[in-house]
Amino acid sequence: MILLTPTYDPWGVVASLLVATFASYVALDLSRRVRTRERGVALAWWIGGSLVMGTGIWSMHFVGMLAFRLPIELGYTRLLTLVSWFAAVAVSAVALGVAGHGRLGLRRLALGALLMGAGICAMHYLGMAALDMSPAIVWNGPLVAASALIAVAASAAALSIFWWLRQGDERRLSLRQAGAALVMGLAICGMHYTGMAAAGFPADAVCLSAGVLGGNSLGTIVALASVTLLALTLFTSVLDARLQDRAARLARSLREANGQLREANEALRRQALLDGLTGLPNRRLFEEQLKAALARGARAGGRTGHAGETTLPADPPRLAVLFVDLDGFKPVNDSFGHDTGDLVLCQTAARLRGAVRAADTLARVGGDEFLVLMQDLSGPADAVTLARRLIETVSRPIELQQRTLQISCSVGIVVYPDDGQADRLVAHADAAMYAAKRAGGATWAMFESRMDAGALEQLGLAGELRQAVERGELLLHYQPKVDAQHGTICGVEALLRWRHPTRGLVSPAVFVPIAERFGLIGQLGAWVIDEACRQMAQWADAGVRIRVAINLSVHQLREDGLVEHVDAALRRHHLHASQLLCEITESVAMDDIAATQRTFGGLGRLGVYLAIDDFGTGYSSLACLRQLPARQLKIDRSFVGDLETSEAARSVVDAVIHLSHRLGLIVVAEGVETRGQRDLLREMGCDQYQGYLFARPMPADELLDWALGARPEADVSFSPSTVGMLDAA
Repeated sequence: MILLTPTYDPWGVVASLLVATFASYVALDLSRRVRTRERGVALAWWIGGSLVMGTGIWSMHFVGMLAFRLPIELGYTRLLTLVSWFAAVAVSAVALGVAGHGRLGLRRLALGALLMGAGICAMHYLGMAALDMSPAIVWNGPLVAASALIAVAASAAALSIFWWLRQGDERRLSLRQAGAALVMGLAICGMHYTGMAAAGFPADAVCLSAGVLGGNSLGTIVALASVTLLALTLFTSVLDARLQDRAARLARSLREANGQLREANEALRRQALLDGLTGLPNRRLFEEQLKAALARGARAGGRTGHAGETTLPADPPRLAVLFVDLDGFKPVNDSFGHDTGDLVLCQTAARLRGAVRAADTLARVGGDEFLVLMQDLSGPADAVTLARRLIETVSRPIELQQRTLQISCSVGIVVYPDDGQADRLVAHADAAMYAAKRAGGATWAMFESRMDAGALEQLGLAGELRQAVERGELLLHYQPKVDAQHGTICGVEALLRWRHPTRGLVSPAVFVPIAERFGLIGQLGAWVIDEACRQMAQWADAGVRIRVAINLSVHQLREDGLVEHVDAALRRHHLHASQLLCEITESVAMDDIAATQRTFGGLGRLGVYLAIDDFGTGYSSLACLRQLPARQLKIDRSFVGDLETSEAARSVVDAVIHLSHRLGLIVVAEGVETRGQRDLLREMGCDQYQGYLFARPMPADELLDWALGARPEADVSFSPSTVGMLDAA
């Protein structure tokens, strides 16, 4: 059979390839849109994408058909052309549906490729059938089969490319998508032109549909329309992708912000309820836990009868509060610095945490203070057992920074409802803790009702003591020191007194511990320095020049500005530094030798005289005192009081006097009350006496009267040489 020889418009072929490639690029982009998690959006993209993608593929087929040339005029019937478009849309729907699925297994790939191949073949051959030829087209079977195989293979490749791009790197996605689109466009064109080659047209054939749909202008219009539609779709897809990306970034930012907000809220919660150093609950959280425990106990402590009345059970639930305060922590903090002190607190907190029960609440409520809440006690013995365990674990040596430190703790215990009111449990435990400290520390004490009265009295006295300086209620009494050789006054010791408006003179043994406990000792010590200097200046104006000794507390010793404060007071009252003698007890001096050396060194450079008080009550030796620039040593009254009855006391005092003289120290015996004590001390070579045998502490005006000769009955006197000048000691 003689067949017509077909030709192809090269620009039409190129146009069909470009349309196929562009349609493939848009299809690949649409495959990502249908994978969104929002089902409504995904369905809209699937329907719209199928229409656009199908139109693009069909337009490639239609442009390719219009590029086909025969010696006769060609045209296409409307119905079959429309059906071929529907086939292209169906193929696209299948492709996007498979691409949007979560997994692409071999079975799904094969089924999808067969359906798509069949749809592409249907689109192509329906489009060819739209050529109403007489006689009919003669088909080449092998080429038809080849075109079908190409269609199936191209479909499988397209689905694989869809899946491959899903796994690709987003940064190179556009480049990969363009390359894949070119491969798909070539495959589609290959199938189309293979199918066209399978068609043969007899030499006498006539196209009955000529003039219906055809012509170069129609092909141009279809190509431009499809490209425009694809471009708009791609633009919409890119815009949607960017909007989704921006929304995703915004959502991610919101999640991160929410996460940061949660972390910030958690940090604020920890800051509000947890101790920043140890991570333990703070006082606020402890009080909340205690309040909740008391509320649970109240609910469990009553039961409702038939008439609605509430009765208490025979054995109400017990809880205990333990107040733990470290003994000897401040010297560690002051000697080695706050960093070391913080490490000690952290290790101590860890030890306490390991010693309490899992159900107990351990809190840090102050610098070196901890609270423990115990619930479900069978009796007070449980709290005592825990207190002993806490004392034992805290007392173990701490290995820290190549040094070994050791502290202890005192524990106060209150058991509810046995020993305390619900709203005063912490205060009662605190009172019991101070009772344990007064017993020597490193022990425990159970709260007793008398402690509460004492604590309230101390709290009231502390409030009044704060105002005592402003009200002028504080004063100094002065007890003379007597030169052993000449029997004359060689100085005085200033002793603090509090003249209370209703209590009268309050003993220092009462208010000094209160001042130390409530942080008032520094204020009192500063007042003593200023008042002693003022009084010395007033005596000097009256013609009496006397050295005054003042006592420094451990708190003053560790103050950074003590030396500057003393220097300022001396300058303000125009006094020579040697007129002031600063005394510190042996136990305090040896407890923090570094701080003592630092302060004594500064005072010594000013010219202030220095002395060690209460020698013999601590744990030092005379050799240790060589590290301090002291000029004077005072033997404690406990040794002096036993001189007449104890050979051991006489031996100790005699040895101290002789060794002190070898070290160049002046020895003062305090608490001398009998002539026998004075005579023994004189035989041993003691330099100075102080005690009731010579004079009791007296106000400043009485001492001045005595110095001016108004007390002729006294056993000692101010000699003219000592009234006008200082002794050489």
